[in-house]
Amino acid sequence: MPDYKFRTIDSKGKIRSDSMVASNPMELEKRLGSMGFDLLSYKEQSKVTQRTLRKKTITRRELINFTFHIEQLVKSGVPLIDSLKDIRDSLDYSHFTDVLQTVIDDIEGGKTLSLALAEHPAIFDKVYVTLVRVGEETGQLSDVLKDLAETIRWQDELIAQTKKIMIYPAIVTVIVLMVVSFLMIYLMPQLLPFIKNIGSEVPLHTRILIDISNIFVEYWYIVFSLPVAIIAGMKFASKNNREFRFFLDGIKLRIWLFGPLVTKIKLARFANYFAMMYSSGITVLDALKISEDMVDNMVLEKSINEARNNISEGIMISKSFEKVGVFPSMIVRMIKVGEDTGAMDDALLNVSYFYNREVKESIEKIEPTILPVLTIVLGGIMMWIMMAVLGPVYDAVAGVKL
Repeated sequence: MPDYKFRTIDSKGKIRSDSMVASNPMELEKRLGSMGFDLLSYKEQSKVTQRTLRKKTITRRELINFTFHIEQLVKSGVPLIDSLKDIRDSLDYSHFTDVLQTVIDDIEGGKTLSLALAEHPAIFDKVYVTLVRVGEETGQLSDVLKDLAETIRWQDELIAQTKKIMIYPAIVTVIVLMVVSFLMIYLMPQLLPFIKNIGSEVPLHTRILIDISNIFVEYWYIVFSLPVAIIAGMKFASKNNREFRFFLDGIKLRIWLFGPLVTKIKLARFANYFAMMYSSGITVLDALKISEDMVDNMVLEKSINEARNNISEGIMISKSFEKVGVFPSMIVRMIKVGEDTGAMDDALLNVSYFYNREVKESIEKIEPTILPVLTIVLGGIMMWIMMAVLGPVYDAVAGVKL
């Protein structure tokens, strides 16, 4: 679609210039009119490619509001195209309105909503698009969108709560790292001649500290840039190498303190939407196939795929989940009860509720767990530095005979 640069005037006589994506000049004038502006002049600048729009993202709050609004409109019986246009016209102009315009054009061109949203992965991730497709296939789009809005809101609350908990440990860590860097780069080189002139033998831990200080002084640019380079390299490798991404996803599920939390969040999402698909009439095998795209973790994807293959061979659902070892025994028993009673969707919703509660409790336990560990680790580092610096001095003074 073309990108128009335009000049408008509002009801107060204020003139402004901006740019906007529109299908044609008439669409441009209509959209500006709905926003309270009269078009004075316009000029087509260039073509806005899909690649440009894909790189742009929006806030989680904007995504929640969009999902909630479209769910309410679809639930009220408003046609999908009209719903998207109403949402587009109600927003202040931003790149998201351009994205909505491309989504509208794609749907008018014959695409489904899920396919149109899939063109913008920076905004609508794989899970979002997959669930919208499930809603389209089952005829329960409004229900899916409602659950999506609630899930995104739940994730937003979890992230906000996690950030709140991690603020103090992060501040303490940064301050201590700054102090250690100051000691290594500035203070230790100043004390080094004094330590060498004491005359006594320099202890091993002091020599190690001196070597580390020399590394900081000589290669400070490597020390400070190495963590950034490692993170960037890991992201690049995981994006381009499936084996490395599989290895990294496995570490994410096993890492101390946060691994179990990530696992519970992903399994809660899996159980919730698997229950929704099952109750909507989608077969277990198809629901599991779709669920592989929801967990966003290759290790869990492999486990779900293995369970799917076992079920296709005639093994019971509960036995298949037990065999892959993803769910704990209590959850497997809940699924078995649902399988025996014919209320599998209720059993899976119970699993989702169980994990949601576990996630909240785990997050509440993070702060009281991490603070003592952080205090011990950082206190140990500072104690080692002080002993390495003051130890030779103390030994020298203790050896002086009065």
